[in-house]
Amino acid sequence: MISFAELAFLALAGYRGTQLVVHDSILDPVRDRIFAWHGRKPDSSVRSAVITLISCVYCSGWWVAGALLLTWLLVTGQWHEAPVLVHGFEWLAVAGAAVLLNRWDDSRKGN
Repeated sequence: MISFAELAFLALAGYRGTQLVVHDSILDPVRDRIFAWHGRKPDSSVRSAVITLISCVYCSGWWVAGALLLTWLLVTGQWHEAPVLVHGFEWLAVAGAAVLLNRWDDSRKGN
């Protein structure tokens, strides 16, 4: 199981990765192309799902956290140290902590 320090590290990385996917201007050209792609077939459920994924901090954050956690577990050799169910709980913890950071950041923008 990952340590509290690793959880905090991965939560910070998840927060930043989610900001990159959803908000940062460096990915505006990619997002613009995806929105244009969706606009050509707005009734497509697959295209709508992709738009939701890249627009929602909760949706993107879930997958960013999962990718970060999986990469971390594989690179550090921790994948086989715990059952998959434990890694599932770790995924929930990393995603939850990252979204708390997103919520805190969003609450500060109103001030």
